[in-house]
Amino acid sequence: MNLERIEHRACFGGWQDVYRHDSSVLGCTMNFAVYLPPQVETARLPVLYWLSGLTCTEQNFIAKAGAQRYAAEHGVIVVAPDTSPRGEGVADDPAYDLGQGAGFYLNATEQPWAAHYRMRDYVVDELPALVEANFPANDARGISGHSMGGHGALTLALGNPGRYRSVSALAPIVAPARVPWGEQAFTAYLGPNRAEWVRHDATELLKIATERLPLLVDQGEADEFLATQLKPELLREACVEANHPLTLRLHPGYDHSYYFVASFIGEHIAWHARAMKA
Repeated sequence: MNLERIEHRACFGGWQDVYRHDSSVLGCTMNFAVYLPPQVETARLPVLYWLSGLTCTEQNFIAKAGAQRYAAEHGVIVVAPDTSPRGEGVADDPAYDLGQGAGFYLNATEQPWAAHYRMRDYVVDELPALVEANFPANDARGISGHSMGGHGALTLALGNPGRYRSVSALAPIVAPARVPWGEQAFTAYLGPNRAEWVRHDATELLKIATERLPLLVDQGEADEFLATQLKPELLREACVEANHPLTLRLHPGYDHSYYFVASFIGEHIAWHARAMKA
């Protein structure tokens, strides 16, 4: 697979790079960011996959979260893909929360989305294979994300037992089948049959999860989407019913922005580092 490095910047003793490649799964050219901490000079390291939210590219996280400092401290490679397929010929929608920039980390089955919108297979299979073949990574993987990306992290970890050693989320969409963002995306990408939505909803996946991977979730109490789109209480209820380990932390004053992400990303990277190196 042809990899082209398009950004290369020294950062906390390591390198913050961005690569471009042709994705066979998505049928388009994709960018992904990879932070290589200084420890890669002497060892193969675990990888944390970061999934960003609506409207984001790989750039939002690497420029705003401040994650590189903590990745260097803990010796963790951090990989941040784009949030959807992009380019000419890739279906799109005028709305900010559908189409390009809003892939929802699932495999679309409905037209015109099915040809390219296969973010589940890209994140779970194609991208890790690419990373582990071309960078000094071992086979220990963690996954985290923000908002739509938090939804992706939770559902991909719960739906792929054994694939990840750790999972966390910041302000995730925990029950997309029951909130406007998810209802719109699932109807478009998966069709109107709600039975097909279950494996893309964390609160539903908890009912059938075969792996008790502990969940770490942080949520700001001043988040403008808290009551309408995020509803963390539904995740708490689902975890109680399934007897699934959950650490849910609510933070007064914090909103949905990257100021919130930057405030807690260090604790999340430490959480993943402990689990991936255990």
